[in-house]
Amino acid sequence: MGTIKMSGIIISENNLGDYDKMLTMLTPGLGKISCVAKGARRQKSALLAGTQFLCFGEYLMYKGANTYNINSCETIEVFYNIRTDLDKLNYAVEMTKIIRDVTEENQNCYKILQLFLNTLYTLSETDKDPELIISIFKMKLLCFLGFTPIISKCTNCDEKEKLKYFSLKDNGFKCEPCSKQDKSCLQMSESTMNAIKYIIMAPAKKLYSFNLKDESLNELKLISKLYFNEKLEKQYKF
Repeated sequence: MGTIKMSGIIISENNLGDYDKMLTMLTPGLGKISCVAKGARRQKSALLAGTQFLCFGEYLMYKGANTYNINSCETIEVFYNIRTDLDKLNYAVEMTKIIRDVTEENQNCYKILQLFLNTLYTLSETDKDPELIISIFKMKLLCFLGFTPIISKCTNCDEKEKLKYFSLKDNGFKCEPCSKQDKSCLQMSESTMNAIKYIIMAPAKKLYSFNLKDESLNELKLISKLYFNEKLEKQYKF
């Protein structure tokens, strides 16, 4: 394979030898790939800035036996405000753990990459509550992974009104009578219900264009966390 040009974001970096780096990059067309950046840890290296954690850029690379090798890169975004805020950085690190878990090489990751970049931008450039941001991120990511909740009717009886509960087991909304037979149900306010509907239906660029008050935010945080952990069968920190 010859040299290829690919956009991507660095989701992990590790030292390799004296001056090299071993990177994991999320790309739209190649999915999650391993890359070697030779000499990237030298102070005068042209690869120094573009091979840092969370750097999004354009990369010129070629495929080696087991990894890709980066020849050159052009930085697009480094999410500086995340790097200088420990709390925001912790949320970003947790998201990259999730991204690494749910992506593979040779997978079309365009939608996941777009979601990740929009999420990082919102975390970096706005004062939105990080708990709201990561809750939205998890719920939308589940939709891309094949776990879109049923929101138009009760998952048990098809009732379309008075859907006040979210069933972790049955993947979506439930009416009050049906919720009594389901121990996995979580009660939610109308604001929380509307927020979940919006997250599922909203276009990428408008995904983070709403806020929630404390009670509804706590409900969304709990539902998204438990639903996410249930479907991925793993416990995540946030």
